[in-house]
Amino acid sequence: MELIQVGEKTYYIKNATNIGIYKINDNNVYLIDSGNDKDAGKKILKIIESNNWKVKGIINTHSNADHIGGNKIIQDRTNCDIYSKGIEKTFTEFPILESSFLYGGYPFKNLKNKFLLAKSSNVIQIQDNLPEGLEYFSLKGHFFDMIGIKTSDNIYFLADSLFSRETITKYHLFFIYDIKEYLKTLDFLSTLNGNLYIPSHCEATHDISSLIEINKNKIEEISNKIYNVCENEKTFEEILKYIFDEYNLNMNENQYVLVGSTIKSYLSYLNDENKLNYKFNNNKMLWKKIT
Repeated sequence: MELIQVGEKTYYIKNATNIGIYKINDNNVYLIDSGNDKDAGKKILKIIESNNWKVKGIINTHSNADHIGGNKIIQDRTNCDIYSKGIEKTFTEFPILESSFLYGGYPFKNLKNKFLLAKSSNVIQIQDNLPEGLEYFSLKGHFFDMIGIKTSDNIYFLADSLFSRETITKYHLFFIYDIKEYLKTLDFLSTLNGNLYIPSHCEATHDISSLIEINKNKIEEISNKIYNVCENEKTFEEILKYIFDEYNLNMNENQYVLVGSTIKSYLSYLNDENKLNYKFNNNKMLWKKIT
């Protein structure tokens, strides 16, 4: 983990999940997210303590395990408050909801891993509880009530609203809960005028226009692939296998629930857009494109 100062009061820890830091005074800081597990939390605390700072609060952009995994150990050791918005608060307090939601039922033991199941922490609704110099804004789409954070240095922390060219080129699919809302978020991002943008899983950048375009194009590409493969009636499992084969991806438990849930979101989006319809035949749900 590397601590980088990007404004008078704004820092971030460069990591697999970038961690924001905002100084509210010489001694106290707020974190933006907390990493993916207890070890990440320990490393964050080590950086904080080496700078003679104290964690006053943690703002969770959303409740995915790689953003709240360090919550518990940091809260236990510092007694800091943790803030989240809407349904993300509930998922953070009851992390079993993430793996249950993704699987669509009670998760079997191999789904109870650190990538899908964080430790519970006590959370306050964000509302008007942020200190002066920080403001939040909605970034719906990737998850239910995901937010971004803007600091007084005009630095934008963008959570999982954008994925890197490298990630998209290698994996093609990234988790999205609501395709339509995600596309709206991409349009919203194009209106921002920040000094620096820090997505959670990308390099910090002064210009996000190309990232917005890459993410938007990939969504259109996947939507078209799903639409076209449904020329003939297909079950969800057949569509899922087609996408994995098409992009040369390897199935495992985590990918099955993450990509599987995302494909279902695409099916819902295409149905809402009157591009796909479904019927039940021989006790199977079949999807077919509307021509």
